[in-house]
Amino acid sequence: MISSDLEAKISILIQSLGCELYDMAIINENNHKILRVYISKKPSVSLEDCQEISLALSPLLDVEMPNFENYFLEVSSPGIERILKTLTHFQGAIGELVKVKMLDKREFKGKLVEVYEDSIKLESGQSIPIEAIKKAQTYFLW
Repeated sequence: MISSDLEAKISILIQSLGCELYDMAIINENNHKILRVYISKKPSVSLEDCQEISLALSPLLDVEMPNFENYFLEVSSPGIERILKTLTHFQGAIGELVKVKMLDKREFKGKLVEVYEDSIKLESGQSIPIEAIKKAQTYFLW
């Protein structure tokens, strides 16, 4: 629902404030639309970063999405257990524990050690084609 042009503008605005756009999603919860914007920053995202970006994004979204129904804007970090969708996400997770669910329903867990254009490699030596991944995310041992 968000155009690539608008996503690029959002990304540039977030970068200008010292963070990176990690992901975005429009969610329907309790009869409300929520635009969730996930940001990342080294070493970590602060509450102040989220607040600053939220305040900066609001006027841009009001102008760029005038016909979008009432919605709530949420800005947050993707969290310690975050979804991995893009090559950049996988590259940023090298050295972390990941859970991978395959299209054929197999599941793998382990430390991500290498990322290639078309596959990822776990510490166990398991090579997983990216195109065969249904869902991947980092996880943390508590």
